[in-house]
Amino acid sequence: MPSSSTMRNVFFGILIGVSLSLTTTSLVQRYERRKKPRIKEKVFEPRPIELRSDEIVDGVAGLIGHTPLVRIKSLSDALGVEILGKAEYLNPGGSVKDRVALRVIEDAERQGLLHPHTGSRIFEGTVGSTGISIATIARSRLLFIAFNTAIIMPDDVAEEKVKALLALGADVERVRPASIVDKKQNLARQHAIHFGHPEPFTSGRPRLRTLSSCIVVTTTGNGSAKSKADSPAAEERRRLEPRGFFADQFENRSNFDAHFEGTGPEIWRQTSGRVDAFVAGAGTGGTIAGTGQYLKSMNEDLEVVLADPEGSGLYNKVKHGVMFDRKEREGTKRRHQVDTIVEGIGNNRLTNNIELAIPIIDDAFRITDAEAVSMSRYLVRHDGFFLGSSSACNLVACVKFVEKMGWKDGQRVVTILCDSGNRHYSKFWNDDYLRAAGIPVDTEITENLLNRPIPNGSV
Repeated sequence: MPSSSTMRNVFFGILIGVSLSLTTTSLVQRYERRKKPRIKEKVFEPRPIELRSDEIVDGVAGLIGHTPLVRIKSLSDALGVEILGKAEYLNPGGSVKDRVALRVIEDAERQGLLHPHTGSRIFEGTVGSTGISIATIARSRLLFIAFNTAIIMPDDVAEEKVKALLALGADVERVRPASIVDKKQNLARQHAIHFGHPEPFTSGRPRLRTLSSCIVVTTTGNGSAKSKADSPAAEERRRLEPRGFFADQFENRSNFDAHFEGTGPEIWRQTSGRVDAFVAGAGTGGTIAGTGQYLKSMNEDLEVVLADPEGSGLYNKVKHGVMFDRKEREGTKRRHQVDTIVEGIGNNRLTNNIELAIPIIDDAFRITDAEAVSMSRYLVRHDGFFLGSSSACNLVACVKFVEKMGWKDGQRVVTILCDSGNRHYSKFWNDDYLRAAGIPVDTEITENLLNRPIPNGSV
């Protein structure tokens, strides 16, 4: 049997060990309690964008993408969630379309469809932003002599966009929007086919076909199509012939890829993977399809939500499987295509890129012109954000979705701030124009929306 002194030593050893263990545990817990507030404060503490040494980008193209993700304070505080906007209007061309234009041109060069300094011309149909981005990229890459741009655009878009295109040296043709069943529909494609040839297109004229049916590339030469017997010299001559290239943002897979490989991963990194919903409009469909599919691949529980303006049929396509909008039958249309003051989003046909989006869209909201206008004025008054029509439309959809879901515990909703108000002075930001069109300018619409819940199933 151990002696009393041994027992005493064992007892004191156990006592000291337990005391040290309890003390250590207490210190660790106390440290963790103090650490958490510091971490939380660090995460949400406002700070300027970091500037690192030896970080110089190469020209305008180097400025595209990696845009900030900004918290919309007024909406976030009112709703009890985090409404985060991807500030795409900070791209050098002023919109999210810079990503698409860069990817389309880079892919065309990589595939050998466009070659620098050959007098080729890029054709595109657009309401403005994509055309501005294409012209900007062509200039910035020192390719404008080779890649001139011809932009076909509706005659009822904001005048600021036309002036920007002309300033960038693009040729602009303004046309009355045509029905999708009109034989003259898609003039940009026709112009690309007829590039360099005033006479009508004939089967004897060389035409370079690609693996993607959506891209039209033509040459201005008179020779026959490429054959196995062509000499290297003949191939080089053909390579140097000017080409007409139809960018075709609506059908071109490069549109989707720009967002699947760019916008989506950026949002995931910027949120550290903490994002509960992604909200976006759809014009071509590339943004919501590419970004939404990437985020869904990272988190299958993430909600992808469509913001659709008046006159567009996409809302009904998502909700009811039918591409139709009731305004199409009322005979009171102000515009000839999608009847809305909102430019850049909304569509009444299914494009390749929209078809990639439909399977992953979980919900959709129709946004009225009055709601979009109200949101834009509300944000200027409360946050200082001067945004364009599609950005405002996206944020109205964010509010409606959050209230429908009943979220108020800090969930994160990310949307796209497509462009600023600088391209919308003559229409969306012109109160006189809006009143003449019967569209109210009233911030109370947004204030009332923020103060009322939306019943489940409502829009």
